[in-house]
Amino acid sequence: GKNTVGYYEFISDIVHAEAAAKQQRRIEYLIKNSRLPQPLKMLADFDFDFQPKLNRKLIMDLASLGFIERSESILFLGDVGVGKSHLSRSLALMACQGGYKTYYTTCSELINDLNAGVYEKTLEKRMRKYINPELLLIDEMGHDRLELQVVKEAHLLFKVIDQRYKDNKPLIFTTNIEEPDWPEFLGDPISTGAILDRIFHHSVIVRIKGPSYRKHQGELLQEKYAEKKKENPNDTESG
Repeated sequence: GKNTVGYYEFISDIVHAEAAAKQQRRIEYLIKNSRLPQPLKMLADFDFDFQPKLNRKLIMDLASLGFIERSESILFLGDVGVGKSHLSRSLALMACQGGYKTYYTTCSELINDLNAGVYEKTLEKRMRKYINPELLLIDEMGHDRLELQVVKEAHLLFKVIDQRYKDNKPLIFTTNIEEPDWPEFLGDPISTGAILDRIFHHSVIVRIKGPSYRKHQGELLQEKYAEKKKENPNDTESG
């Protein structure tokens, strides 16, 4: 009767609520394990008006996460402060929310970690955290020049990129280094050629040409401070 229908609806609501809670817990778990830096970057907070040359439609297209299913990698290329890290981290966060196992690292962290693995004979074990996730974000290549030590570090970077390429697993990569300068930066022409082939020639390339958002933020802060001093000329801060 009527009561039975109500009862089934009640049970159905509980089941749905439990499923939603379980999904939420999984998303939180994926975000925590992704090691994405806090505070998390949201695509909604990105100031597209500040970068009018950026292909907004392409970014929105990438935000649908179809690139993960198609095993397409993304390369964000542009000067320091233009928004590469913000956009790449936003996409990585959306991947977590979409249920994909994701991992974040900077290029220098990855190299240092694998370098330690060579010396401690734990390289294979350390490689897993970069190989296993469905999406890997390697941020900030170009902030530190890679020093060539006993192990050619470009070779270590290539190991990760090549294995993911063979496994059809996508990668998001951010750098401020243009293609011709990679061999000099990585210091190993053979590995670099192979890396360029895997990254430049099999990725969606997002070039961001525009002003530095970070510099702009800094200038706004300076203006704010100058205004404050005008209003309170006697209010000098002791520094």
